[in-house]
Amino acid sequence: MAKKILVVFAHPEPTSITRRLVDVTVSTLTGEGCEVMQSDLYGMRWKAVFDADDFPSRVDQQRLSFILESGHAYSSGRQSADVAAEQAKLLAADAVILQFPLWWYSPPAILKGWIERVYAFGFAYGYKTGGNDYRFGDGILKGKRALVNVMTGGPAEDYGPRGVNGPIDQILFPLTHGALFYPGMDVLPTHAVYGAAHITTAERARAVEVGWRERLAGLFTDAPIPFRSQNGGDFPDRHTMSDHVAPGKAGLAAHIADDMTM
Repeated sequence: MAKKILVVFAHPEPTSITRRLVDVTVSTLTGEGCEVMQSDLYGMRWKAVFDADDFPSRVDQQRLSFILESGHAYSSGRQSADVAAEQAKLLAADAVILQFPLWWYSPPAILKGWIERVYAFGFAYGYKTGGNDYRFGDGILKGKRALVNVMTGGPAEDYGPRGVNGPIDQILFPLTHGALFYPGMDVLPTHAVYGAAHITTAERARAVEVGWRERLAGLFTDAPIPFRSQNGGDFPDRHTMSDHVAPGKAGLAAHIADDMTM
């Protein structure tokens, strides 16, 4: 059976490197026999703001509780059609690829809005099986793979271990660990294209596109980032890492189970 891939991308300019690499993604994976689903957020005119308009059938008309209303809409089948369609894509996919430029140290707002609206309570968070709440390595998207392809304006030096911007893995930790690993996906190391605004057409064809095709070749074979799962024993109270785990480390680095740089 053909693998199904969901490509979610965010760039309004059709001639951008982001959009060119989306084309490479689609052509490469379809050429390998995969079924590729696309969510072109700008092309779809995706509603980025998560607000009361997402809940036409409210439980509480007096006070807007996003958890309460999101959970009710999801469990009762009263979500807006665009949200339900994206959830169906996620459930059908064997792998999810996010492609976007880095704007002010994060994905574009429209992609953040996609996550906020699609990740309903009871779906991506508040997911329960047998009365237990599953997250960070377990959840509704467990068993799927995720790969982030980000374009930066600054050169690679800016994102080095002592670079002025900080390492890209740390900048994108809220996305890779918080939005992709949280509902259970196996997250591959990020593929960054640095200095994207200054890459020539020749460089793009020679290095950027070739490098991206090579990463796509390992979509189902490359080792994921070894994030520590919440239920794997490192968090005995499900909140705080045990003292014997990652001694001498704190912060983001402690969440990686081996010597990968963070």
